[in-house]
Amino acid sequence: MSRTPLAPYILPCSATMVGVCLTSISLVKIIEGRIGQSHVDEYLAITSIIFLVSTFLAYLVLRARLKAATLAIIETLADWTFLFGLAVMVIVATLFAYEMI
Repeated sequence: MSRTPLAPYILPCSATMVGVCLTSISLVKIIEGRIGQSHVDEYLAITSIIFLVSTFLAYLVLRARLKAATLAIIETLADWTFLFGLAVMVIVATLFAYEMI
């Protein structure tokens, strides 16, 4: 059974999530005047860096001329980094929704 390459799917999704994080940071900065100071923008900035790493790794898989085994390892790392970024973003959003951060 052959494995479906994930990098072509991870690349656009993780790049989009970087944009979502940056947009969210901007919106939080706008509403901080009304709700007071929060740290959610700082956590979203960290999340955007995680998604940027995932984007870079997926791009590397698509463009690098490395051994198949090495590319598979990098692709797995891109996949796990993307999933970690999603998990962190959901945690940040949940804590922000309950006004804990």
